[in-house]
Amino acid sequence: MGGCFSKPKPVELKIEVVLPEKERGKEELSASGKGSPRAYQGNGTARHFHTEERLPAPHPYPGAQDCVEAAICHIKDLENGQMREVELGWGKVLLVKDNGEFHALGHKCPHYGAPLVKGVLSRGRVRCPWHGACFNIGTGDLEDFPGLDSLHKFQVKIEKEKVYVRASKQALQLQRRTKVMAKCISPSAGHSSSTNVLIVGAGAAGLVCAETLRQEGFSDRIVLCTLDRHLPYDRPKLSKSLDAQPEQLALRPKEFFRAYGIEVLTEAQVVTVDVRNKKVVFKDGFKLEYSKLLLAPGSSPKMLSCKGKEVENVFTIRTPEDANRVMFENNRVKFYMQTEVSELRAQEGKLKEVVLKSSKVVRADVCVVGIGAVPATGFLRQSSINLDSRGFIPVNKMMQTNVPGVFAAGDAVTFPLTWRNNRKVNIPHWQMAHAQGRVAAQNMLAQEAEISTVPYLWTAMFGKSLRYAGYGEGFDDVIIQGDLEELKFVAFYTKGDEVIAVASMNYDPIVSKVAEVLASGRAIRKREVETGDMSWLTGKGS
Repeated sequence: MGGCFSKPKPVELKIEVVLPEKERGKEELSASGKGSPRAYQGNGTARHFHTEERLPAPHPYPGAQDCVEAAICHIKDLENGQMREVELGWGKVLLVKDNGEFHALGHKCPHYGAPLVKGVLSRGRVRCPWHGACFNIGTGDLEDFPGLDSLHKFQVKIEKEKVYVRASKQALQLQRRTKVMAKCISPSAGHSSSTNVLIVGAGAAGLVCAETLRQEGFSDRIVLCTLDRHLPYDRPKLSKSLDAQPEQLALRPKEFFRAYGIEVLTEAQVVTVDVRNKKVVFKDGFKLEYSKLLLAPGSSPKMLSCKGKEVENVFTIRTPEDANRVMFENNRVKFYMQTEVSELRAQEGKLKEVVLKSSKVVRADVCVVGIGAVPATGFLRQSSINLDSRGFIPVNKMMQTNVPGVFAAGDAVTFPLTWRNNRKVNIPHWQMAHAQGRVAAQNMLAQEAEISTVPYLWTAMFGKSLRYAGYGEGFDDVIIQGDLEELKFVAFYTKGDEVIAVASMNYDPIVSKVAEVLASGRAIRKREVETGDMSWLTGKGS
C-alpha cells in the first residue's frame, strides 16, 4: 500500500514513559479469537503497514543541569484571574494567578502558536484566543480541542514574597508536550489479519481516537486505515496554503506512529463491514477482523452537475495534490450572489469560460468547486449500521452507533448537541472531530464519557481571520457590535431571548470567552449583548 506521486504542474490563475494499563471496567478489548491469525498476501506481495521498529521516546524531564530558575515577580504583582507572559532566559512562560495560587505553563498554544496570555482564563483552564483549545492550568493538559499536544507545566515556589519559576531549557524551547503513551505489546502487530481496534479514516477523529487509547494505557493492536496516500495531515491548511507539501502538513511524523505502534494502512478502501462477524473487507480483497471499530470516513466533496463538468482545470480541494494544482497570484475576487453555474465552456479541452444561470459569462482559467460535501458512508449501506436519509451515521453522546462495539465520529455523524437541548446535529468541523474521536476512545475503554464540547470554527482569507462558536441554525436575529466596514466586529446570533452563536473578526478573545460561558452551562441573554457593554465578556476571567 502507499505509493509515490509526482508533484502536479501548477496552473497559473488570474481572477478578478509507559503508563500501566488502566482497569477497563465493563468490557475488555480482547482479540475476537475467531480463527487463527494469518499473514496477508495481496496481489502477490505483503500488505505494507506503516509500522517498523519502535523507537524509544525521549524522557520529558532532563537533569538539573538543563534547568533554569529565576524570580519573575512579586506575589502582589498579579491579581486573581490575571495572566502574564514572563521571560525566563531560555524562553517565555505563562504565569497565571488563580484562587490565590500561581501556575506557570508554556505560553503558546501548541496548535498554531497563539499567545495564550491573550486568551480566556476561567474555571481552572485557559482557552486559546484563536481556535478555542483549552488547557488545565494545574497540569498543562489539553482539555478541549483543536490540536494534539499539551503544555509544559513548570515548578513554582514562593520565597520572601517573590515568585520563582523553575523550568527545563528544552521545554521552554519546545513549547509543547506530548502526553505519556503506552506502546503496543501485541505479538501479532503488523502481520496478522485481526486487530483489537480498527479505525476507518485517518483524519482528526481517527488520529485522536488512536492517541487517546495509547494515552489511557491501551497496549493492544490499533490499525488505522485511510483512502489517502499520506499519513494523517492538517486538512484545514489545504485551503490556506495551496502550495504546502504533505510533509509540511503532517500532524505527526512517521516515527511517532512507529514508536507507539499505531499502524497506518494508506490507500486502503473499505468496501464492506460485516458487523455480525466483526470483519471488514477492503477493495483488494483483504479481510481484517476487529474487536472494536471506529467509523470516521469523513465526507466527499460534491461535484458540479452542469454541462461541461468534465473539462480540465475544474478542481475540488480535498488532498494536498488538489491544493497544489491551484496557485493564487493575487486576491482580486469578485462575488456573484444568488446565482448558479449552468455551463463550463472549454477551449482545447481546458476551461475558458463559466456561464451563470443569469446568462453572465465569466472568463476563467480554473474553477475551484466548493459547494459542500456528502458523508462518505456508501460502503455501509449493506451493513446493519443505521444511516439516516442523508447518509449520516446517527450516534449517541458516547459516539456509539446502533451496533455494540461500533463507534462513529467526525464529519459523517449526527449527534446530540447538549447545550441545544440534545438536538441531533451534524457539525463537520476540525475541532469537533477531535473531541468526538477522544470520546469514542474513552468509551471503547468503558469510561462512559459524553460529548459536551461547544462547537468552535474559523476561517482565514487574505490575512483576515473569522472566528465562530456555537450552533446558529434557526437564529432569528443578529446583533452586531463594532464596525463591519472596518472588519472589526462581533455578531451575536440569537433565537428568541437566547444567544446561540457568535462570530467575530479582529475582536479577540470574545469568541473564546463566549465559548467558555456556553461551556459552563450558563445561557447568554439577548438583552446582555444589545447594550454594547462588553465588560462582562472581555474581563480578566472568572
